[in-house]
Amino acid sequence: MTTGAAEPATWREAFERLRSSGPSCPEEWTALAVAAYLTRPADWDRWCERAFEACVAAGDRPRAARCGFWLGFGLLDAGDGGRGGGWLARAGEALDQAGVDCAERGLLLAPAAVGRLEQGDAAAALELFTEIRHIGDRFGDLDVATVGCLGRAQSLVELGDHDAGLPLLDEAMVAVGTGSLSPPVAGLVLCAAIATCQRILDVVRAREWTSALSRWCDAHPDLVPYRGQCLVHRAQVLRLHGAWPDAVTAADAACAELETAPAAGDAWYERAELHRLAGELDAAEAAYRAASRAGRDPQPGLALLRLAQGDVGAAAGAIRRVRDEAASPVDRARALGPFVEIALAAGDVAGAREAADELARGAGELGAPALLATAASCAGAVRLAEGDAAAAVGDLRRAWRLWSELGAPFEAAQVRLHVAHAYAALGDADGAEMELDAARWVLVELGVPVDAGGRSPDAGPLTPREVEVLRLVARGRTNREAAAEMFISEKTVARHLSNVFAKLGVRSRAAATAWAYEQGVLGPPA
Repeated sequence: MTTGAAEPATWREAFERLRSSGPSCPEEWTALAVAAYLTRPADWDRWCERAFEACVAAGDRPRAARCGFWLGFGLLDAGDGGRGGGWLARAGEALDQAGVDCAERGLLLAPAAVGRLEQGDAAAALELFTEIRHIGDRFGDLDVATVGCLGRAQSLVELGDHDAGLPLLDEAMVAVGTGSLSPPVAGLVLCAAIATCQRILDVVRAREWTSALSRWCDAHPDLVPYRGQCLVHRAQVLRLHGAWPDAVTAADAACAELETAPAAGDAWYERAELHRLAGELDAAEAAYRAASRAGRDPQPGLALLRLAQGDVGAAAGAIRRVRDEAASPVDRARALGPFVEIALAAGDVAGAREAADELARGAGELGAPALLATAASCAGAVRLAEGDAAAAVGDLRRAWRLWSELGAPFEAAQVRLHVAHAYAALGDADGAEMELDAARWVLVELGVPVDAGGRSPDAGPLTPREVEVLRLVARGRTNREAAAEMFISEKTVARHLSNVFAKLGVRSRAAATAWAYEQGVLGPPA
């Protein structure tokens, strides 16, 4: 929403000044609309409408179309599809009546391009965004060209071409850094670029650009539309890097800031993840429900919550649906890590192996470091379940190195629990104890509720039969092998294991093994 005038000290001051004096030309009406869009969530649309009408009355239909575009785009983003579509149509009519070729025609292609992308037709979106980029370049309009550049990057990423897409994201971020973009476009680029990187688990770029967004928001303290989304991204980055109290603060602030906005679902989902990882299962359930009410799919976090609650069947059913419904290679790859974890808990080693192999292929193609780390973690966990502890150690050591390089202490600690399991199976009691101690120290530092034995404070006692199941699982037996040794069914083993998880307050075989080792229930290595 270019104004043609120098950016004011604060946009709130600009709005009050222009409202008091009364805009005298289309340029000032556009500046008023920009200021309202950025600072007045309650009635910004009313001021944009007035700016549109004033520009039409003054005969500046391209400028009116630009006001109409941002009005329609903002209403669509707020979930008001009827009014949003109507204003975009009015903006198009204004350009048709003007009968001129101009940069605004590129902007008016953006909603259709975004719609194609959201519908999963990234190839069609790429064509539209490429046209937007060409129009922006032809008219020397950096806002329009950058919108096209950003959309092309997102489309290529969805098509799996990260090598072509990520440099375009970098290019769009360079445009933000020059300070030459209007605030609406700069905020849009920052938030969309970070969301894209979070989606493909490019945590290095996400961390760098979240810092850039935080600095940008701090430099524009009166801008409303992007502050809540910035807090969500900040919480995600802080969680990954183990600053959980700060992540909780950011997520809580995002929930309050966004409230009824569409992005509120992302804020509540992030809050739910923090509750789940900290063992606050009832609070996690409530937050996932809040995310769902706000329009955000609560998966795969909700499936992992069901696993933590001991309902392995519900977890398996949910994560299977998520995997099967994945619309893109990125979505499917993101679902496979939780699928492997849940499949192993359910005793479906063959299913876990198939998913881990697919994840390894996808991670190799997509190349995101966090996805490679997840793939290595899953490969090691599956090898453990298959009884090949020696081979598992290599995968797990690679996973630990990758997570450590990314500065992800929780994920690295979870891997060390698996390493301890492998060492115990190989008869290395000292090595297993060292790995358990290191993992437990990190988890305690993060605030995961464990006592000296690795149990949650309300962990109940295990029955002798549950201890027997746990002892076999801790030695690397699959559910089928444990069932054969105990002369019971696999279903009964799975039920006992679910009870063990629920009583110990853990969500994985490796964590249960850690408890078993600390409590001395493993016995001599098999």
